[in-house]
Amino acid sequence: MIKTKLSRYVVSTLLMAFALLTLFLSSSVIFDWFGIRAKEGNYVPFVVWANFISSWLYLLAAYGLIGLKKWTVTTLMVSFFILVGALAGLYQHSHTGGLYETKTIGALLFRTGLTLVFAMFAYITTMKWTNR
Repeated sequence: MIKTKLSRYVVSTLLMAFALLTLFLSSSVIFDWFGIRAKEGNYVPFVVWANFISSWLYLLAAYGLIGLKKWTVTTLMVSFFILVGALAGLYQHSHTGGLYETKTIGALLFRTGLTLVFAMFAYITTMKWTNR
C-alpha cells in the first residue's frame, strides 16, 4: 500500500512537472514571452496549441491521480487523442510543403507516447484503488 501510494505521488509529481514545462514552453511561443518564438524557428501553430491544451489537461490529471479520480484516465486519453490529431495534422502539413522543424516530430511522438504511459498508469492505479 505504501509503495503504491508513493509511486502514485511520484508519478503525479512527474506529470505536474511535465505539465508546467509544457505550459511554459507552449505559452512562450503563443504569447512570445522572452523572445522564445523567434528561437523556435518554423513552429507549427496547431501543434503548439495542442501542447498548450494538453498542458492544462496534464495539470488536471495530476490532481485527479492524487485523488484517485476515475476521470483522470479520460482526461489523459483526451490529451492523447488531441496529440494524435496534431500528429496527423503535422503529417499532412509536412507532405503539403508546410515549414516545420524536424525536432517537432520527435517531440510530438515523445509527448504522445508519454501521455499514453501516464494514462495507463492512471488506469491501473485508479482501478486498483477504486475496486476495493
